[in-house]
Amino acid sequence: MESIKIMVEEHANVRRMLKVIRRICYRVLTEGDYDIDDFTRIIDFVRTYTDKLHHGKEEDILFKTMEEELERLAKSGAIKGMYIEHDNGRLYMANLEKGVAKFKEGDDEARLDIIANSICYADLLDRHIEKENTAMYNFAERMLSNESKEFIENEAKKIDEQANKDGIQEKYLNLLSELEKKYC
Repeated sequence: MESIKIMVEEHANVRRMLKVIRRICYRVLTEGDYDIDDFTRIIDFVRTYTDKLHHGKEEDILFKTMEEELERLAKSGAIKGMYIEHDNGRLYMANLEKGVAKFKEGDDEARLDIIANSICYADLLDRHIEKENTAMYNFAERMLSNESKEFIENEAKKIDEQANKDGIQEKYLNLLSELEKKYC
């Protein structure tokens, strides 16, 4: 499925950002050179590229279709687990945003919140991506009906076309490259 191939490529980009997150956190920990505003840019990447674009396709199209058609898989809790991990990631980003705000207000101890939530997010997403790439996407390709696969392809294509039209891919991949050059 082309939509799955694109989602795997998006996962590769998300994993690149996870490396940036680890590197910038190390600098926060060691009081090295970093720009606190880069965390705001990372949060924007996560909320727009990872969550809205990528997770939107998974939750609203792929997982929803799998849940409706693959009763045994739905009953196993595997799909629900993916939703829960997405929600945990959103919580880490909300807490990271609060930590950045506290740090900017002069609370040096907020560096702990920044590091903890960033690293927890990076660890969660790395493990989550592995499950999706090696299990969930394979289940979809092997077990869904051709009709469901066609539906997923068409709906995902619409989202990708709109994202390209809106410049989302270009904007966030450029941001990713910029942060990699700065921190990696």
